[in-house]
Amino acid sequence: MSPFLAELLGTMLLILLGNGVVANVLLTGTKGNNAGWLVITTAWGLAVFVGVTVAGPYSGAHLNPAVTVGLAIAGKFAWSNVLPYILAQFLGAFIGVCLVWLMYIDHFRRTDNPGAILSVFCTGPAVRNYFSNIASEIIGAFVLVFVVFYITGAELTPTKTPIGLGSVGALPVALLVWVIGLSLGGTTGYAINPSRDLGPRIAHAILPIKNKGTSDWPYAWIPVIGPILGAALAAFLYLQLHV
Repeated sequence: MSPFLAELLGTMLLILLGNGVVANVLLTGTKGNNAGWLVITTAWGLAVFVGVTVAGPYSGAHLNPAVTVGLAIAGKFAWSNVLPYILAQFLGAFIGVCLVWLMYIDHFRRTDNPGAILSVFCTGPAVRNYFSNIASEIIGAFVLVFVVFYITGAELTPTKTPIGLGSVGALPVALLVWVIGLSLGGTTGYAINPSRDLGPRIAHAILPIKNKGTSDWPYAWIPVIGPILGAALAAFLYLQLHV
């Protein structure tokens, strides 16, 4: 298990379970149809727990380019490893959502709502206003990365073996993502992760999905740029507070 493979597998599991719950809630004829926002946010938090648990001991389990960039800006991660990590995260997200498509393929065929189908793959705004949409993604990612800086001392005792996101425990990060979804996710669907959105959006564009409609490329830059900006702001603030 290399760091590259750990990031790929961890992100794959994150997307398989995270996008999987969206499919379960939104697609026609599933057991979880119309289960609601609480189910989605809870499963996303648990999906983070799963991904971090698997990848943590080998890569630090960033699973998110915004986290990788934020840690690098703060001097907690080598810049030479940023691009390989991001590549692994995008590949993992793409593979993960393709598995969701295979898992729910019968329900994709029964769903005639292009918006619901697109939502299984990527995020979209509740109200399309690019200024407020990118502000939402910046704020959500800022909270994610800024809080991560303050829980990086988590250790297992008595051996004091570091766990999780660069020694962040899997459970604290899962709870953090859960509360971000519950509190801040109602505007854009809280991508807060460029690979989580762009990788699956590419998959939506190329997979043979009935009734899928467009991939909404005019919006695609927001869940990529917004989280990166939020992570950078979190890192700069952290550095100013710890000079």
